[in-house]
Amino acid sequence: MRQLFIFACIAFSPGLVNAQGCCSGGSGSPLSGGATTGVLQKGQMEVAFTHQYSRSNNFFTGRADTTALFGNLTSNYLFFRADYGLSDKLTMSVASGYFLDKTLLELNMEHSTVSKGFGDLIILPRYSVFNKTSGLNTTELSLGLGLKIPIGSHNDSSLVFTSPVTGQEYYATAPPTVQTTNGSNDFMFYSFFFKGYPSRNLRLFASALYIKKGWNSLGQKFGDYASLGVFAGTTIFKKIGLTGQIKGEYIMKMSAHEDVNMLALYNIDMTSTGSRKLFFVPQISYTYKSLSIFALSEIPLYQHVEGVQVGSEYQFTAGLSYRFFVKEPEIDSVVFVESKTFVEEAGAIEEHTFKVWGNCDMCKNRIESMLEKTEGISEATWNVESKMLTVRFDNNKISLNKIQQKLADIGHDSEGYKASKKAYKKLHACCRYERS
Repeated sequence: MRQLFIFACIAFSPGLVNAQGCCSGGSGSPLSGGATTGVLQKGQMEVAFTHQYSRSNNFFTGRADTTALFGNLTSNYLFFRADYGLSDKLTMSVASGYFLDKTLLELNMEHSTVSKGFGDLIILPRYSVFNKTSGLNTTELSLGLGLKIPIGSHNDSSLVFTSPVTGQEYYATAPPTVQTTNGSNDFMFYSFFFKGYPSRNLRLFASALYIKKGWNSLGQKFGDYASLGVFAGTTIFKKIGLTGQIKGEYIMKMSAHEDVNMLALYNIDMTSTGSRKLFFVPQISYTYKSLSIFALSEIPLYQHVEGVQVGSEYQFTAGLSYRFFVKEPEIDSVVFVESKTFVEEAGAIEEHTFKVWGNCDMCKNRIESMLEKTEGISEATWNVESKMLTVRFDNNKISLNKIQQKLADIGHDSEGYKASKKAYKKLHACCRYERS
């Protein structure tokens, strides 16, 4: 269950072409398919890879359409993120992106300015400040404080003129629209709220991100970025997740040092910076065991820009994510058991198969690890799909009743033994099951 709602949040903050200035542009959020999750479990790791395509030739003054200032602006962006659960409350996240191309095409469609390369390194640890389960309902609040470090270029030059007499070439700093980073070290403040209603097959989310921009080496300070997204998600056919998001974003105006003439040096009119936008972001995902594949699109509902700017038009993101345990989780959680018993005896060795209710690979690790460490048990295998547990043991050292009792001690109900409320409440929120 937890895995499904995590992927529902990947729609947050994928903006890459939130322009600041008629000929400038500039990234709003540096994230694509990342960082909008709560915390992972201890020893758990998640890796995600996305591709994002953006294109726009919509120009606005305020909310009204206006004359195009160039042909179009396109971007192909690859984004990689790796998260690791240092504890059940603290998750470390590291991410970066690479532009296959950022292209500004002139009005005559004959000349273009193109760049490619790495963007930023993003370090964003997240901490769970509140996590409560009441019955089947789960509530979680996580906060993050991170840093965006530029590893790409923000001062690349492009050819602007070749003398027909001498053949000398003249270059100028390319507009920020086609730089792979804004070149500043930025602070990131992040929050994530989740409310799950498994009995209703409904998940609600809210995510907020604020980026405090710093100064770069060119004397520029891009406007601070703020974003708020609210989500609702559900699951159909057990494996397909559907999510709808309403996302609002606010980008503040640019600043420059007193001795920097932005218009003369970089063709940036600072009165044409800053914007307010509202988007609808539908997403579909498919989850198979620990692997999820997802796709989403960002659809602008409202745009208000300062001065004259290129607005948002098309943006599509697709990718995949995979979760696994680097370190085997400690035994302190989940599983629900019904029992059908089949006995095969070979001397003192018995093998029993009975049903154990659980949700995921974490359940499998917990059940098998506990049983295999128990004296007298030689083998224990739990199937995630069928929920059947097969256990082989020496009946001179341990009995079937004792095995079921041990399952109850760590929160597993069985036909013969029911876990106490105290043991049940120790289970991780994502693993708790409906009790009869």
